[in-house]
Amino acid sequence: MTDTPGTTSSAKGRAVSPWNIANILTVVRLVLVPFFVVCLFLPGTGWRVTALVVFVLASLTDRLDGELARRYGLVTDFGKIADPIADKALIGAALVSLSLLGELPWWVTAIIMGRELGITALRFAVIRHGVIPASYGGKVKTVLQVIAIGLFILPGVPDPVRWIPMGAAVLVTVATGVDYIVRAIRLRRLAKRARRE
Repeated sequence: MTDTPGTTSSAKGRAVSPWNIANILTVVRLVLVPFFVVCLFLPGTGWRVTALVVFVLASLTDRLDGELARRYGLVTDFGKIADPIADKALIGAALVSLSLLGELPWWVTAIIMGRELGITALRFAVIRHGVIPASYGGKVKTVLQVIAIGLFILPGVPDPVRWIPMGAAVLVTVATGVDYIVRAIRLRRLAKRARRE
């Protein structure tokens, strides 16, 4: 079956348009990022709370678009590329903004963003050998990052309450990054062995 430009064949053989609800939610998340950043930098508690609401809503679309894509067979090449980019854009914008505001040390932002960008590049590098499925640790990492960032955005939260989930997020982020590298190396070796055979 030959697909029209911009479509992807599903496992059932039908063409999946990139203009589906899962991809639309991904695009919405990308569009919300600059609005979130503007709200975060505007003075006043009201804008700060608005930034938190936007951040939480955008984070929820991450969970929702993936679930819809898998459940209804809406996985597309566009989604495979745009979804991780949208995820990293949201988390990265939040971390960098908080560091620019002097509320989060730059070393935290550097560790988390270094891992996220590095693993994203690695994911694209090994995609021709196969897709490495998201691990349970990766899901825990995402939840911890969202909770920790949310507590830093929310005004009036005591530092110890903020730092417990942020410390856990940094540790799990590094650990899952190492795990992903190990799995990527294993996948590449298996692919090379299969080609030789």
